[in-house]
Amino acid sequence: MLYISPATVLDAIEIYKTSDTMNLTVNEIFYSIQGESVHTGLPCVFVRLTGCNLRCRYCDTEYAYHEGNTMAIMQILEQVQKFGCGLVEITGGEPLVQECTPMLVEDLLEAGYQVLMETNGSLNIDRVDRRCSRIMDIKCPSSGQQAMNDPTNLNRLTANDQVKFVIGDHDDFLFAEQVVRRLPASLPADRVLFSAVSGQLLPERLAQWMLDNRIKARLQVQLHRLIWPDRNQGV
Repeated sequence: MLYISPATVLDAIEIYKTSDTMNLTVNEIFYSIQGESVHTGLPCVFVRLTGCNLRCRYCDTEYAYHEGNTMAIMQILEQVQKFGCGLVEITGGEPLVQECTPMLVEDLLEAGYQVLMETNGSLNIDRVDRRCSRIMDIKCPSSGQQAMNDPTNLNRLTANDQVKFVIGDHDDFLFAEQVVRRLPASLPADRVLFSAVSGQLLPERLAQWMLDNRIKARLQVQLHRLIWPDRNQGV
């Protein structure tokens, strides 16, 4: 696996939004097993970008807020190619705080990769090519970031996208249940993902709520955390 050694970068998110270069600040690039999404269990190359505009209470990737190295898009493509894997996920942090993320996604698509992008749902997902499967979080109340959801993103979802709710308590579950009713009919139910906040809500309790309320969604657990419980980065 390849790890980008950490370096201090400017704290202000605005630096990513105003950059007009073909560079991205990369926290790490690694090859692992897809632990979430409808692609769970598949080998995947992950490109974790630096910087996030939200501060969720349960965040497990705080190290990606600031740490990273500047890389040209071509350098990223070269590193991804070394793993010989056709599935690539762009993650963070929040990928869309960096201006050149859509260009990286498009270049990967043009190179023949199947591309996923995990995003927190606060920024316009249509900045990214719709051939990419946008895995969009919808922040529930216990995250502390519910007000940052961009409701217009619901209208931008396609059948190729995925929606994720991270559930910390029953209020979160009821909130998610209401939002699910507003999702476009074109988004298949098996691409709506419910997961429990680790250490806060037992998966079996969430499963029972889903069964009791006949939720049309997929329960997921973080498979990579089960495989590598003592590792945080690079999985």
